[in-house]
Amino acid sequence: MKILPTLKRLLPGLGPVSPAERLRACCGALAGLLATGLICRLALGDLTGLPLLLAPMGASAVLLFAVPASPLAQPWSILGGNVVSALIGVACARAVPDPMAAAAVAGAVAIGAMMLLRCLHPPGGAVALTAVLGGPAIQAAGFGFALWPVGVNSLLLLVAALVFNNLTGRRYPHLAPAQPAGGARRIGFAEADLDAALAAYDQVLDVSRDDLGDLLHQVELRALERRAGGATCGTVMARDVAAVPADMPLAAAWAALNERRIKALPVAGADGRVIGLATRGDFIKATGWGRLPANGLGRLWPRRAAMPQTVGQIMTAPVHCAAPETRLAALVPAMTEAGLRHVPIVDRDDRLIGLVTQADLLAGLFGGREVRPDLRPDLQRAG
Repeated sequence: MKILPTLKRLLPGLGPVSPAERLRACCGALAGLLATGLICRLALGDLTGLPLLLAPMGASAVLLFAVPASPLAQPWSILGGNVVSALIGVACARAVPDPMAAAAVAGAVAIGAMMLLRCLHPPGGAVALTAVLGGPAIQAAGFGFALWPVGVNSLLLLVAALVFNNLTGRRYPHLAPAQPAGGARRIGFAEADLDAALAAYDQVLDVSRDDLGDLLHQVELRALERRAGGATCGTVMARDVAAVPADMPLAAAWAALNERRIKALPVAGADGRVIGLATRGDFIKATGWGRLPANGLGRLWPRRAAMPQTVGQIMTAPVHCAAPETRLAALVPAMTEAGLRHVPIVDRDDRLIGLVTQADLLAGLFGGREVRPDLRPDLQRAG
């Protein structure tokens, strides 16, 4: 009875995959291999005496259609890996008299070359062995075997994967995601932390570094959401706030910030919809207020007509807003990576109903309780 648990531990720890995704992968392999074989038959028939479709292409199809996000399944991996391995296999077949020894050397050298050229593709090992042990027709083809059928098969299968994967909702080729503006770090760990962990692991992973980072990022967000107990923006937002009109004079808005001890003013357009956010930093950047004595402003800025006159002229726009039912964890990327400190909460008509600050976010995520408005003197009515 103890054998069964032991055997279960030998099963690979694959992530959950839906039946629809399994069917998609199978259909993709069917379409790709069938198209590759038919096109080769129509183009060349049996004129060359070489196989129209190599067996290693079946292994390539597994990668291209079942795990198209894998670094081992990218265009350079399949083209470079298969062609380079074919060239190495032919060279080893000619240089090493014993076929078994030649096959072993070809496989080993192919792996080293693919890793060096960053085109590691597991079927390339089979291509190298095929070049050595494939029979008289393949040996007679010489280095041309790398072009036909290896190169042509690989290219046709790659084109089929490009079309099929994108038509069925799988981005291919799987490009590295763009970095956040300003080089912002992810929450919880920095890029250097990920690089150090991968260097310590020191093994080839069948997932790209960027995808691994994104996956860990999603894990962190889900962990934060679980810790928050389903808290939403509506449970922690300050409700006693109001938007100011975009044509509000700067002096009046600045006075409101100081008198009410707040750090940001949501700004509304003529229709009442939130169109921007004027923070204390916006005021200081535009006017210098807060840095210099107020009684010296007239001497320091003699050309006052050139200065901004209204809140709408200095506000940050567009502004990131959220709905009251938005889960707190969804605000984490915006407030940590984009550097936001205040997020207006709006209704379906984009009218202000509350405001969430970084302090609210932390209280909701790690405290799991509502922050009472009467305990929030820093966020009293600003209108």
